Amino acid sequence: MPFAEPVTLRGQYVTLEPLSAGHHDGLVSAVEDGELWNLWYTSVPRPEGMAAEIERRLRLQEQGSMLPFTARDAASGRIIGMTTYMNIDAANKRLEIGSTWNAAEAQRTGTNTESKLLLLTHAFETLDCIAVEFRTHWMNQQSRVAIARLGAKQDGILRNHQRLADGSLRDTVVFSVIASEWPMVKMGLRSRLARRS
Repeated sequence: MPFAEPVTLRGQYVTLEPLSAGHHDGLVSAVEDGELWNLWYTSVPRPEGMAAEIERRLRLQEQGSMLPFTARDAASGRIIGMTTYMNIDAANKRLEIGSTWNAAEAQRTGTNTESKLLLLTHAFETLDCIAVEFRTHWMNQQSRVAIARLGAKQDGILRNHQRLADGSLRDTVVFSVIASEWPMVKMGLRSRLARRS
């Protein structure tokens, strides 16, 4: 049995459901809201590349290294983005939460915070992970601040970690939450969500 199997995670603001090809049109609409692919330091798919991105994520799921989700606004049912468990290390019970993007309309609505709460809860309390990583481009200051606000600690910087599509080199900032930190991180995330109610 795979370490991480497809599962639907439901919250007050967002529902995370297993990614499928049937989500294509909703994901195209979501990514067009804000033209997120134009942020050079991210790797958000363009509308015309969405089918290939869905296929890529599902192929990695078949190989056991990724578990991709589609995010829906819980109230409207509208698709608002994507997120994943990636770089799954079943032997060591570690994984990364990443390849996440959300439509502009969904930003600062509580959906991203709750997505992280749902994903971290499942990782630590169901999959019994010892650590969960987050990685982002050094230049993505918004993402770095958001990850730190989750309660993750910065582990370090992988310099010249990846070559991007335009040929530039990416320095990757690595953060993590370890199992012993999870209760406090969970409390912090719940407190942030409670303030929205």
